[in-house]
Amino acid sequence: MTAIIDLRSDTVTKPTAAMRAVMAAAEVGDDVFGEDPTVIKLEERVADMLGKEAALFVPSGTMSNQIALRTQTQPGDEILCDLNCHIYNYEAGGPAVLSGVTCRTIDGEYGVLDVNQLKDKIRPTDDYHLVRTRMVCLENTHNRGGGKIYPIDKIEAISRWARAAGLVMHLDGARLWNAIVATGILAQKWAAHFDSVSVCFSKGLGAPVGSALIGSRDLIDRGRRIRKLFGGGMRQAGVLAAACLYAIDHHIDRLAEDHHNAQTIAEAMFDTPGLKPYPPQIETNLIWCRVDRELGTAEAITAKLEERGIRVFTAGPQTIRACTHLDVSAVQAEQAAETIRKALKRPATVKR
Repeated sequence: MTAIIDLRSDTVTKPTAAMRAVMAAAEVGDDVFGEDPTVIKLEERVADMLGKEAALFVPSGTMSNQIALRTQTQPGDEILCDLNCHIYNYEAGGPAVLSGVTCRTIDGEYGVLDVNQLKDKIRPTDDYHLVRTRMVCLENTHNRGGGKIYPIDKIEAISRWARAAGLVMHLDGARLWNAIVATGILAQKWAAHFDSVSVCFSKGLGAPVGSALIGSRDLIDRGRRIRKLFGGGMRQAGVLAAACLYAIDHHIDRLAEDHHNAQTIAEAMFDTPGLKPYPPQIETNLIWCRVDRELGTAEAITAKLEERGIRVFTAGPQTIRACTHLDVSAVQAEQAAETIRKALKRPATVKR
């Protein structure tokens, strides 16, 4: 039986043998009592990496983002965000349900907003009919933007404007590690423009569970209470934190391999009539691709590739997504690319 090459997401990775070993050996305590030494080590490590005072270990990136909103907004507030961002599309209505916050969405270019798109979006504060504009949320890299890296100059401009306007800045940095490796820009430089940052360990870094919220000590103290409210208090969580520490030590630099492998697969899609990957230049490990109707539906394309041992994600009626990660080798990326070229090649037209 042909081994499956799973390109649905970078969340499908399995812990490596070495990662499992450090998990088994992890020193643990009750984290809700603040007594798990491995969790404490992880939180201190990540806070230092991003140049912030403190960090909070949480089960998921969604929880991290939602704690950031809850700690820095009030019911009736509004956040400004991209139309296709994770917080708005993939967190089950969390801003409204958990914080009573509305999202004002702006259509960015592959998820990237320009400060000029935001300058007229702040609601007048002297009209009590209106919500209070409170926060700007950005996503880097941008999932639905095809793994687009947010240009640092655009972040700097938005941050300057937001802070002058009295707004809070939050970064959904679930795949910030990819942006760091692809650009060489250090984590602290990205994080400096935000009041809070969320990073994920269970995507490109290959840990089985975990994200962190990073910010000021006061914000994280408040966030710890909200984590409990949201059901995210964990006990001997050092077993999980150990995996995240291992991932930080061993799996960041290798993200460059995922980016290279994504290029290999993207080239096959660019070469296949009827497939239109985007953005025009694939920058990290995500490949979003529009499917022409003449080639079939996204579901049909997904099924055809599955039959040949390649799993991709059906992201819409005419959209598929492929994602490279720790468990996809360069050889497998080449194999996936060749399969895409052969399986989706249109039959030649017979001349009469």
